[in-house]
Amino acid sequence: MSIEVVRLDSEPGRFAYAFGGQAPVLTVRPGTVVELSTEDCFGGAVRTVDDLPSRVCTFPYLNPVTGPIAVEGAEPGDAVAVHFVDIRPLRDWAVSTTFPHFGALTATHATAMLHDALPERVWRYDVDVARGVCRFRARGGDFEVELPLDPMHGTVGVAPAANEVVMSISPGAHGGNMDTPEMRAGTTAYFPVNVPGALISLGDGHCRQGEGEVCGTAVEAAMSTVVVIDLIKGAAPAWPRLENDDHLMSTGSARPLEDAFRISQHDLVGWTAELLGLDALDAYQLVSQAGLAPAGNVVDTNYTMVAKFPKNVLGRVTAYDGIHARLRETAARYVAER
Repeated sequence: MSIEVVRLDSEPGRFAYAFGGQAPVLTVRPGTVVELSTEDCFGGAVRTVDDLPSRVCTFPYLNPVTGPIAVEGAEPGDAVAVHFVDIRPLRDWAVSTTFPHFGALTATHATAMLHDALPERVWRYDVDVARGVCRFRARGGDFEVELPLDPMHGTVGVAPAANEVVMSISPGAHGGNMDTPEMRAGTTAYFPVNVPGALISLGDGHCRQGEGEVCGTAVEAAMSTVVVIDLIKGAAPAWPRLENDDHLMSTGSARPLEDAFRISQHDLVGWTAELLGLDALDAYQLVSQAGLAPAGNVVDTNYTMVAKFPKNVLGRVTAYDGIHARLRETAARYVAER
């Protein structure tokens, strides 16, 4: 059976800036491969070190997302799976910034301080996709270094429940701006379906990002991305989950940071107990000794933590009846046919 492939290109004026409250721009059947493009978090307006976001961007129209994409047959209580086949920078440049009242090491709207906020500054990175690197250049000296590309999407999610509309800069139980580097090619993300069709949107491409996105921005880039979208009936997780070849992962987004940590760990303990048939305290003990806890972001309106569990501990047990492996096979067939 041939793979169904559809194309979705977003142009200025067609981007969304929120999850929820949007009509779908595309409807696909489960198992469809979607080729799409996304703009960077500044909408492409920051191009040089002189393009300060406060001058060239229109607030609150930041962090545009492509979509939403409706999935046929998706109903509240189901889960949608988004498998990332390929994420590739569209340009030979990318940018990163600091700007006042945003970031982990400056005064913010929620952390009031008497001292001045950090200054607004832009860094421009040269991007070489063929060589797989981007180049950092210090603004205050001659230091330069090449960093390996590790493309990922900072913002991926579905429409929230109860007709809520959430700005794309905010993460939550619907997904959104989680900014976890784990959202890279080879990863399958699972989201709860809250409204008919699920309404998947994504954007905020990063050439690479350190855990925590400490300064508030990554190496921000427009992306050419390929995903496979599927549907799992009656399997909605409480919070977005991720799976790659080596780990199962649960996410949590909240403030303060320890609550985001607790949410992600709570979900992972419950998921592990369900998969292995353990009682809650046995799963709690196992996750405590085998788990990892990388940060997603510590700068957004909510913070995001990720709880990781090694799949080799599960033996032959698979999550969601092995859908990750099946989507990996679909991805391999798509690449071979291209």
